Amino acid sequence: MTNDISASTNAAAITIRRADVSDLSSVEDLLVRNHLPSEGVMEAFDDFIVAERGGAIVGAIGLELFGEAALLRSAVVAETIRGAGLGARLVENILEHASDRSVRSVYLLTTTAEDYFPRFGFVRIERADVPMAVRESVEFRGACPESAVVMMRILEPTPQT
Repeated sequence: MTNDISASTNAAAITIRRADVSDLSSVEDLLVRNHLPSEGVMEAFDDFIVAERGGAIVGAIGLELFGEAALLRSAVVAETIRGAGLGARLVENILEHASDRSVRSVYLLTTTAEDYFPRFGFVRIERADVPMAVRESVEFRGACPESAVVMMRILEPTPQT
């Protein structure tokens, strides 16, 4: 991965890159179409990554930063290209971005992907084990239902060169 989080894959020419403000409405639309919350996306958009194919946003993932903790949110891939590994690339890129931002622990809420995230080192935890600052995020306060599973991953510090 390059420093600007750009990479291309296969003949479909999907580029993963840092989100730009001009991507906001496309990301929000993709989230809504996939029945995911879009509340709070604008406020955290500086720490979003998008996947683009042919000028269209086909995937996104973001972080809300809370000091050394972060909430992974808005992980979405367009239904037409699911199953090709794009989601994994987005997760790997956002975890690298989190590490670069000196994040030590990443949390997430999910109602549908509890079995997906362990491959990236996430483990299920109780809501009470999440730092208060993260629990005060829009997703914890109501954008995600109380029934959502909470998961966490500890990140290793990025070696300083």
